[in-house]
Amino acid sequence: MEVIHRIIAGLDVHLAVVVACLRVQRGRKVTREERRFGTTVPELLKLLDWLVEAGCPRVIIESSGVYWKPVFNILESSLEVCLVNAYHAKAVAGYKTDRLDAARLADLGAHGLLRSSFIPPAPIRELREITRYRKSLVQAKTSEINRVEKVLEAANIKLSTVVSDIMGVSGRAMIRALIKGERDAAKLATLAKGSLRGKIDELIPALTGRFAEGHGFLLGQILDHIEYLEGQIEAISKEVARLCEPFHEAVDLLMTMPGVGRTTAEMIVAEIGVDMSRFPSPHHLASWAGVCPGNHETAGKRRSGRTRKGNRWLRGALAEAAWAATHAKGSEYQVLFRRLAFTRGKGQRKARVAVSHAMLIAAWHILKDMTPYRALPPAERTGSDPTKITQALVKRLEKLGFTVTIEQKTAA
Repeated sequence: MEVIHRIIAGLDVHLAVVVACLRVQRGRKVTREERRFGTTVPELLKLLDWLVEAGCPRVIIESSGVYWKPVFNILESSLEVCLVNAYHAKAVAGYKTDRLDAARLADLGAHGLLRSSFIPPAPIRELREITRYRKSLVQAKTSEINRVEKVLEAANIKLSTVVSDIMGVSGRAMIRALIKGERDAAKLATLAKGSLRGKIDELIPALTGRFAEGHGFLLGQILDHIEYLEGQIEAISKEVARLCEPFHEAVDLLMTMPGVGRTTAEMIVAEIGVDMSRFPSPHHLASWAGVCPGNHETAGKRRSGRTRKGNRWLRGALAEAAWAATHAKGSEYQVLFRRLAFTRGKGQRKARVAVSHAMLIAAWHILKDMTPYRALPPAERTGSDPTKITQALVKRLEKLGFTVTIEQKTAA
């Protein structure tokens, strides 16, 4: 097998130790040198000096939780660091040691058998960590809101049957009054604001319950936590906006897509960056993100087409954007969703993934060309192009063994 990299190193990274194997090939002779280093900065600098002195231009690291990040941060400035998926470099069962893992990485890397994972530049990585933390806080807030509803249900308060958002201005005012000891349903209903005042007659029976002192204490703690999380999310959003200033043009262009708001646009930029040269085509990006059908064929039969795991943060943002885009009146994504959901019966989940796939492809073109979103013409949205339909039907007949001759019907 052809050797692509004659000098290369494989690193088996752990919490407190890095096992390094330096592979050098001169002619047909292969030599390996193994050393152990700690994971503190002084130890990693020793590792860097050793690799530079040996003339090693490329290093292979196996992705292992977050342990690879300190090593990557030190080595990326001087060497070409290739981070690989652990699944692609899986060891043979029964023959796994730290030394063998490092040597295996070096051997596979020398022959070019490992694909490097996408690692964005440092500014994008910093933005990515903060946007992911913001998403975690939003999910925590959602969990707390669900707990509020559970406590209200336990107290026979059916507020959510009348109020669409129990954490709105009216809902919070009523919950705060319940916490302070107010039990009169009529007085609680008068706290409704805006259009909800027209539902006071419905609110009175919904607010009549068996609200105990323990429910009030629990709701007070949960509501305080929700307000704390909202403050944290607001502060983090300001920091995200500051970090996105160098990429404000990309964020603004992504927001021209239906269903994409500022939060989603910031998440897309944080996950894939703005340099689309890292992805040879939009389909490579869709495969990396895990929003395209899987490819599993054996013995001439296609098996499960389940999507791969991909980037769960980007998938989640695209799923939310896809759901919003399918509700945008007149958008091409609404047409696509309805067509796929109809042809596949109860296939709304698959249709939503298909919309996510289409939106990510559009995002690739937007960031590559730095141009705003342009919707497809109506004829292309529905897939009713006569030429394409004709070609598809002819192809199906030819597969069945027929020779097809098409003659255009003359107008009467």
